[in-house]
Amino acid sequence: MTNTTKIATLTSDGEFTAYRATPAGTPKAAIVVIQEIFGVNAGIRRKCDTLAEAGYLAIAPDLFWRLEPGIELDPDIKPEMDRALGLMGQFDQDKGIADIEATIRAARVELGDDAKVGVVGYCLGGRLAFMTAARTDVDASVGYYGVGIDGLLAEKHAIAHPVLLHVPEEDHFVDKAAQAAMHAGLDDHPKVTIYDYAGEDHGFATEFGERRSDASAKLADERTAKFFAENLG
Repeated sequence: MTNTTKIATLTSDGEFTAYRATPAGTPKAAIVVIQEIFGVNAGIRRKCDTLAEAGYLAIAPDLFWRLEPGIELDPDIKPEMDRALGLMGQFDQDKGIADIEATIRAARVELGDDAKVGVVGYCLGGRLAFMTAARTDVDASVGYYGVGIDGLLAEKHAIAHPVLLHVPEEDHFVDKAAQAAMHAGLDDHPKVTIYDYAGEDHGFATEFGERRSDASAKLADERTAKFFAENLG
């Protein structure tokens, strides 16, 4: 079952919408799905639906609600890509993390205090997944092609729960130097695992559109499914 729900901010000064996909039976855990710069579009909703089919309560908060609530953009259409990049420039990432934390807390209230909650994010969401791992008590975090993680390495000491990162080697938003810095800073971290994808570019695991690279997307998603099964139960 799918629906849209409302979540209050941590400071109770507003509320935002979230897409929600519920499994047929009792959820074994919850996973917060963190959007790309394109909003909670059809691809992000499909990610939620797939997680619900696997038995998880999946929730995708609208993180751009302070800018343009409900926006959905297509990265294969240049004007919409340009608009998405503009929104990214205006987005307050600290407030975004607070909204993700509010979503995590809402999931725990619904499922019970003992329930585990993970996050998975893509692009901007991949970066925010790493930040969530460092700044909240989330139980497990997955980031696909997160941008600028090399600039967040000073926060790695705060990561207490497992993190999985998917890194395409030909990412035109994350150059080789940034990838090398990520490996140098994180390969010896006991909680972090990095998988590299030779020949792949940013967005390779998108559900729809020109960016998808099917074989690598399926491999990354299989690794993610195993990671969540091991760490969320």
